[in-house]
Amino acid sequence: MTKAMRMMQENIKLIDLVIELVDARVPAASRNPDIDRLAGNKSRIVLLNKSDLADPAWNGQWMDYFQAQGAHTLEVNSRTGAGLRSMGGLVQEACRQKLERDRKRGIVNRPVRAMVVGIPNVGKSTFINSFAGKACTRTGNKPGVTKGKQWIRLHKNLELLDTPGVLWPKFQDNQVGMHLAFIGSMNDEVIQMEELACDLLSVLGKYYPQAVRERYGTECGEVPVQTLEAIARGRGCLKKGDAADLEKAAGILVEDFRSGRLGRITIERPEPVSR
Repeated sequence: MTKAMRMMQENIKLIDLVIELVDARVPAASRNPDIDRLAGNKSRIVLLNKSDLADPAWNGQWMDYFQAQGAHTLEVNSRTGAGLRSMGGLVQEACRQKLERDRKRGIVNRPVRAMVVGIPNVGKSTFINSFAGKACTRTGNKPGVTKGKQWIRLHKNLELLDTPGVLWPKFQDNQVGMHLAFIGSMNDEVIQMEELACDLLSVLGKYYPQAVRERYGTECGEVPVQTLEAIARGRGCLKKGDAADLEKAAGILVEDFRSGRLGRITIERPEPVSR
């Protein structure tokens, strides 16, 4: 991660625009706070990726939030390409002042250079492939597929610099780590899945109790482990002696959330935007 951040620092002077992908279900946790410092006064676009998995009402509020921070924003689904047709116009709008300065200096046909950034598993490489219309970067569903920088020339007006997914070295808030674990940006092998599932049930019980009821036929009670046991029994996840297999049920619950089978869910709420 230190090497990746150093690489980004070395290349930021070449960049006109920073395109940051965040996961629309956890837009705050899926941002690297160091990127704001690195980007400085560069033009910014924040893409709410996987927006099809997030609550549409909260997508709109997160759009308002990021726009109030001075960023151009767009809801996208990099896997299907939804929303990407608007990217060309958004890039031109975000870099309007830069393009105007170039025009006044007599500089024409100089492409906008954009750095694509985001934490692991947020969908950067898939976004670039969809935007370019071809497989120009490697993609995968595990954190850390992109290992080094790659320049991609989309057309004469735009070049993209792909970067490895970057997490900050230490979480200041345990909740951030929990939210990243929900969406799969952390390695599942180092996570206690039953504990993670109980944390997820606590959040679902607060914001989306109907999702648990409709998917598993059980109420999202005040004691998450009891709800998890009910899910295990309802799904036939049993061990010898009729004991509930909580680990298996936890895996089912977390995967149902990540895949959208629980419905469109947003875990985090933005701070109110002053108007």
